[in-house]
Amino acid sequence: MLKFKVDGMNCGHCAGTIRHALSRLAPESAITVDLARAEVSLAADIDPASAIAAMKAAGYAAAAV
Repeated sequence: MLKFKVDGMNCGHCAGTIRHALSRLAPESAITVDLARAEVSLAADIDPASAIAAMKAAGYAAAAV
């Protein structure tokens, strides 16, 4: 399970944008968004840097936790 802290994610629309960006990398993955903690968990076998790049392309700064 990969976990990321995401800056600027504070509403349902933000969460949907992040989910969409990550699901393009790993369509069969389980993605959990915790808005209160500004964290995203991703159950997928992908490089964390790819996930961070996808979130950055969607407009959000992210870092692995």
